Amino acid sequence: MNGAPVPRGVGGQLAIEDAQTIRRATTAATLGNVAEWYDFGIYSYLAAIALDRVFFPDAGEWAAVFTLGTFAAAFLVRPLGGVIFGPLGDRIGRTRVLAATVLLMAIATALLGLVPSYGTIGIAAPLIVLFIRMLQGFSAGGEYSGALTLIAEYAPDRRRGFFGSWLEFGTLVGYTLGAGVCAILVAALPEDDLLAWGWRLPFMLALPLGVIGIYLRLRLEETPAFRQLMERSPAMATMELRRVFQILVTRCRSAVLIAGGLIVAWNVTNYVLTNYVPTYLTRILPGHGQSGTNEALSTALQVAVMLAMLCAIVFVGRLSDRIGRKPILITGSVSLILLGLPSVWLLRAGLSGQFLGLLIMGFALLCFAAVTPSTLPALFPTFVRYGSLAIVFNVFVSAFAGTAPTIIGIAVTTTGNLDWPGYYLIGAGAIGLVSALFLKEPAGRPLAGAAPLTSSADLPAPRLSKDGVPLENPS
Repeated sequence: MNGAPVPRGVGGQLAIEDAQTIRRATTAATLGNVAEWYDFGIYSYLAAIALDRVFFPDAGEWAAVFTLGTFAAAFLVRPLGGVIFGPLGDRIGRTRVLAATVLLMAIATALLGLVPSYGTIGIAAPLIVLFIRMLQGFSAGGEYSGALTLIAEYAPDRRRGFFGSWLEFGTLVGYTLGAGVCAILVAALPEDDLLAWGWRLPFMLALPLGVIGIYLRLRLEETPAFRQLMERSPAMATMELRRVFQILVTRCRSAVLIAGGLIVAWNVTNYVLTNYVPTYLTRILPGHGQSGTNEALSTALQVAVMLAMLCAIVFVGRLSDRIGRKPILITGSVSLILLGLPSVWLLRAGLSGQFLGLLIMGFALLCFAAVTPSTLPALFPTFVRYGSLAIVFNVFVSAFAGTAPTIIGIAVTTTGNLDWPGYYLIGAGAIGLVSALFLKEPAGRPLAGAAPLTSSADLPAPRLSKDGVPLENPS
């Protein structure tokens, strides 16, 4: 199908995948991630700009906390989405499940733009938002872990860091796109129009992004590793969910702990930077008599940092294929431990300090985002990879990372201590460092349970006779 060769390697021999198919798979996974994180970006920025006043107009200083709470609610059901979509992806294949998750995410995001305001239907408005956010969380429970699995299983062993980094390139594009759309709205619309109807437009734009993602994913064959698994052991497709949990507990305990630690470090940094900091700069600091900034400038600062990360992330992913994943993960962890608190202090030091503080957080996030997508799938065998990643990723994100903005917001509001974001970053760095030190370097190795994989583009060109006839077959 699609001209893609069935990879060899079932018996441990080298498997070869068509280079064009690899690029198409990377594009499909990345674009789906753009759609998911576009939603994340617009919700994060609109939470600080409009959503608290649209859905919680009478909550006073707690409005920002309540809006962040609806954000955190999505993480309550992410493990449920992971439990359902992940093992399903190990049974029926990666591509069909991923098409379903991106469709569900796009529909839910578009529906969010149609919810009436609190002034129109009262308390029902934030309750509907809460329900839709939980629907998005359910979809995200299978989306990101599936995209990790798809790219990792298609990527050649020697270039998995490079291809994996494109997934987070999509994350940054989606987030930057969402932030950019919000910035244009803030600049172009009067505040009354923004609150009345302007905030709805970014959510409606998610639908065409989702449709494109579905189209690309449905055109893909299954991954080389999954096809090998089905050739060797078709019975694996009937594995029960309880068996997946049993394998995680009995055979993959160290992998679960290492993956969980990296996930916490990575995602706490991510959510503090992208979800809490906009509210911190525009609402929290001015509310405590500190020098914050306005919504438009805060968004511009975030976009600038994201653009800088966009320019570097693929190069860092490629670097990890040369020097390994561990040195880069350790660098990110140590930077959080040493600079997490100073980066938060800088946010209270005027415009230049705010930009520098965001850059420090962005550097730490870059170290995790560039290499963790190629690190996590290598920890689990093929027959439970999607299910394991979906369960582990979503449990740790939901319990420790996605709730970070809400917990930090509550801590700052109740104690008046503005350093709480820094404390969280230091804790995340310590967890990441321990996990990275225990990690067995995965760079350049085949995935567990799969044959060594290379791309047709990496094979040496065949020797030709004077008449253009191949003299030997390099494969």
